[in-house]
Amino acid sequence: MAAESHQPRDPQAPKGRPTPKRSEARGPRRPMAGGPQNRKDAAKRQRAARRAELAKQREALASGDERHLPARDKGPVRRLARDFVDSRFSVAEFFLPLAVIILVLSMLPSLQLKNISLLLWLVVIVLIVIDSIGTTVRLRKRIQERYPDENRRGAIAYALMRTLQMRRMRLPKPQVARGEKP
Repeated sequence: MAAESHQPRDPQAPKGRPTPKRSEARGPRRPMAGGPQNRKDAAKRQRAARRAELAKQREALASGDERHLPARDKGPVRRLARDFVDSRFSVAEFFLPLAVIILVLSMLPSLQLKNISLLLWLVVIVLIVIDSIGTTVRLRKRIQERYPDENRRGAIAYALMRTLQMRRMRLPKPQVARGEKP
């Protein structure tokens, strides 16, 4: 026995005892509370967590709760852009109903109605462009006044895309009435 104790020690082994097996060494580090035991369970938990997060986002889009909004809708600049668009009428929000009317006019057999529909297309597009330019200028000025130090990237495009949606179809739901000052 005395001869065994004088054998050279493994430099990696802790002093005074043999090197532990991998399962023994890993045991105490493994968390006790149950993580998923296999890939299938992990995927299930991940899907459930994603579903819960998406449900919170849908609810926030309907209520306007700023905490759970998707990243594209978060922040004071985006909120100002939403309120700015929602507080006034824009030509672009009536584009879809007008497009249906113009399309029906263009299908009628009368040549005069077809010409009128082409002229209406031109008028609607020009009005949308003019209204969009005006919205861009006013909104850019308002954002610069209120939030000079915030990141304003993409806010104008975000607002212009919002003008293309009919008011009752917009998400997040409008939080200001028409005519209110944003």
